[in-house]
Order: sequence, then structure tokens, then C-alpha cells
Amino acid sequence: MQNQRVERVLERLSKSNFRSKFYLKEKDKEYVREKGINVIEEHARDFIEKRLAPAFPRNDGKQTPMRGHPVFTAQHATACCCRGCLYKWHKIPKNIELSKEQKDYIVEVIMTWIKRQMENQKNV
Repeated sequence: MQNQRVERVLERLSKSNFRSKFYLKEKDKEYVREKGINVIEEHARDFIEKRLAPAFPRNDGKQTPMRGHPVFTAQHATACCCRGCLYKWHKIPKNIELSKEQKDYIVEVIMTWIKRQMENQKNV
């Protein structure tokens, strides 16, 4: 059931002019290949825990860099970059600490997007 939710939101995001402009550059893909997908997922979990999970994240709305790590790019592409975007796109309420289930869902969305990017040879 969660998988269907992820599919639906990724489909909606793909129709957003802003969100659909994000893609992994070759340097990002090299980083993913070098570290391995499991390490990238650990990074995603860590970033979500520290930057999004608190009820009132530090610098909310500006806490996720636009580049510098594949997960950062994925967070913007999937609207998992700040609590405002999480609410707008994923209906995850603001001002409450994220539950384990919510964090797992966010990581699943991010990792599904990254895996799809890794499968695409062209960045179109």
C-alpha cells in the first residue's frame, strides 16, 4: 500500500514544472555508484532525522541545499526538502515531530527517485 502511495506522489511530482527539472548529474551518479545504494539510504535517513524530523526544524524552508549530495537533489525533486513542501505534496503536518512511519515513507520516496535516476542513462 505504501508503494502505491509513493508511485502516486512521484507521478504527480513528475508533472510539476519545478520538481521535474531536478535530475542527478553524472557526478552525483558516480557518487552513488562509489558509495553504494545502502550508504546513500543511510545518508538519507540521517538527513531526514536531523533536518526534517523535528517539529520545528532549524532554518525550515532553507535547510536543504540545492546540490552537493544526491539526496539533496532528490529531496527537492520529491518535495521532501522542508516541512512546507512535505505538507503541500505529502500531507505530512507541520509543527509535529515526524513518526518513524513518516520518516520511512520519506526515505522510500527519495530512494525510489534516486534508483530511477540511476537507471536512466540520459538526463532528460
